[in-house]
Amino acid sequence: EWKNSMTAYAMNHNWRGKRVVVMGLGRFGGGVGVARWLAEQGALVTVTDQDSAAKLQSSMAQLAGTNIQLQLGGHDPELLNNCDLLVVNPAVDKIHSDFFHSARQRHLPMTTEINLFLQHCPAKVIGVTGTVGKSTTTAMIHLAIKAVLQHRRAENTCWLGGNIGRSLLGDLTQIRPDDLVVLELSSFMLEDLPWIAFSPHIAVVTNLAGNHLDRHGTMENYAAAKQNILRFQTRTDTAILNDDDAVVRTWGAYTPARVLYYQVPEHAEIPLAVPGRHNQSNARAALAVLEALGWKEYQTAALEALAHFAGLPHRLQLVHTSVSGVRWFNDSKATTPEAALTALVAMEKGKCVCIVGGYDKHADMREFCRELAARAGAVLGIGSTGNVLVTGAILAGMPPERAFYAGTLESAMTMAGQWLSIAAEGPRPMHTVLLSPACASYDQFSNYEQRGDNFAALAKRF
Repeated sequence: EWKNSMTAYAMNHNWRGKRVVVMGLGRFGGGVGVARWLAEQGALVTVTDQDSAAKLQSSMAQLAGTNIQLQLGGHDPELLNNCDLLVVNPAVDKIHSDFFHSARQRHLPMTTEINLFLQHCPAKVIGVTGTVGKSTTTAMIHLAIKAVLQHRRAENTCWLGGNIGRSLLGDLTQIRPDDLVVLELSSFMLEDLPWIAFSPHIAVVTNLAGNHLDRHGTMENYAAAKQNILRFQTRTDTAILNDDDAVVRTWGAYTPARVLYYQVPEHAEIPLAVPGRHNQSNARAALAVLEALGWKEYQTAALEALAHFAGLPHRLQLVHTSVSGVRWFNDSKATTPEAALTALVAMEKGKCVCIVGGYDKHADMREFCRELAARAGAVLGIGSTGNVLVTGAILAGMPPERAFYAGTLESAMTMAGQWLSIAAEGPRPMHTVLLSPACASYDQFSNYEQRGDNFAALAKRF
């Protein structure tokens, strides 16, 4: 009942003069879009964040010139006394937040940025989720649709947003009913879709593996959050599932929508600039979306665009090629063992120095360590989990002289350069350095972008 009343409130309410608290500004502006949009609707907006003003300067600058109030350095329960609506940032761990529980005990209406957008968006929504590769898949879908629209000389637009980009709330006045919107949806975003009982018109699920268990607690909870992308679809909607994933292929049971499956056939590769079977799968998902839209006849235009797709930053991104021909790949976005394994498999076996480790999200690393031992030419560990991964690789058969805990990324890069020089003269030449950490970055970096940028800058020294 609380959720149903909240849904109606967020959808139909006149915001003018209403007091809204946005919980979580974020160091990278996660709450900026919704705060600005609500203020433009006439709401009296206060943003609260646990971080200090010193840590939030970049985000605060994006609110300059507005009448939005800021209360930083903690969530003061007094803010809830006269609150008409609480907007919760997806990054907020609601289970362990006293501020959130206090708001719920008061039966305050709540929503999220993505929920507000979905409730007000007039266009068809294509949502993409999965543990690994959802950003690249989302980008490929967006690219394929834009290529088809251009080929058809259509006047409608395809918008890109969600977890992959900025908030689209500010674009609502420009989004038309015949446009298309492609959204990357994380488990944190999907967790709250039951608040509005909505799922995308076309829902794409790429795969499922353990991730964010420090937040969701169990695989069952994590999977349930992901399944919300399907749960509220209607019979006129479409679900697109990866038939190569043993778990995801069974998820047709969670939706009343038409279900399409995609897979990577043997000996039928799509010409792509980005390496790996996983990118072949991502491209197949994009083609399945065209089929769902009734555009199968325009696949040629989409394939031509996909052939030139160079990949996304921090996702198996080639950032440097040295004079000697050594290639340096930044895959800092690989914050799970499954994602890192995907990158490792895309490399030539035994020819790659792999830099792994970071913040501990309590993921099961045993299979990843076995694959490191079997596929990597050498392993360098960094961060709080680096030593565990190096030890695991050695126990799985990696020669101890080719596995070492370097501690920091800079030390690992120095060692990688030294090993490459030695290997060039030996029987096992290696020609690739891959940063694919299998872990989050929070122990040594603010985020995976900062980690990847540091890697790219250090690579250019060689």
